[in-house]
Amino acid sequence: MGQAVRDVVFEVRGEVPEGAGELARARVAQACERAPEPVLFARVKLTMIVDPAVSRPALAQANVDVNGRLVRIQAAAESMWQAITLLEDRLLLRLGRLGRHWEAIRGHAPGEGRHGREPAHYPDFYQRPREDRKIVRRKTFESEVATPDEAAFDMDALDYGFHLFIDVETGQDSVLYRSDDSYRLAQLDPQERKEPVAVPLTVSPLEAARLSVPEAVARLEGLGLPFVFFADSATGRGNVLYHRYDGHYGLVTPRDVILERS
Repeated sequence: MGQAVRDVVFEVRGEVPEGAGELARARVAQACERAPEPVLFARVKLTMIVDPAVSRPALAQANVDVNGRLVRIQAAAESMWQAITLLEDRLLLRLGRLGRHWEAIRGHAPGEGRHGREPAHYPDFYQRPREDRKIVRRKTFESEVATPDEAAFDMDALDYGFHLFIDVETGQDSVLYRSDDSYRLAQLDPQERKEPVAVPLTVSPLEAARLSVPEAVARLEGLGLPFVFFADSATGRGNVLYHRYDGHYGLVTPRDVILERS
């Protein structure tokens, strides 16, 4: 087990109940004692969202540095007390899995990737009217070149519902997401993978649709999914459009990178 974190920094936004910040800090500090490696830093942020369209306005977030590896957890609930409890439960689950997943990726325990099922962290299908929804966050980043194992590790550690990256073997823009008790890989132009992976993995045979952003919004709403992976019609790169907890949309796009392969 890791050592206790010296301090947990916390901040509050909005009308957070008195005492909630101290409770969250104590709960996160206690959970950090279960980390597989020393915890170097921890931060908690509590936010009360003032928006009648949001069914779960209490948002609790934690960022924990486990010996250089960032673990990010988020929980939304009707009350802040419920959100803090969910945050602690998810942090304990993630820290418990962290050591096992490290071993699986290092090849010490083949097949020991992701055990058991975990509730999806996607928001409810929101009460915000569809005509009021818009893209409120656009995130552009330098594409990570990784294996599916590495992508699964980062996705789980950061508490994401999907992970956009470049598959090192095929050179394809790809998205990894959870599917029942395994992981699912979708690519722009699916190609057969030959390298073995430690996590349970299936590969979608479907080619990513080539769409404009407005067309991607229409597909996201039409299919009723938490996110849609598509080839941007202007750039040809893999993008992900997703539902946010507040009922709006987020868009993840990669910067161009040069992939060097031996």
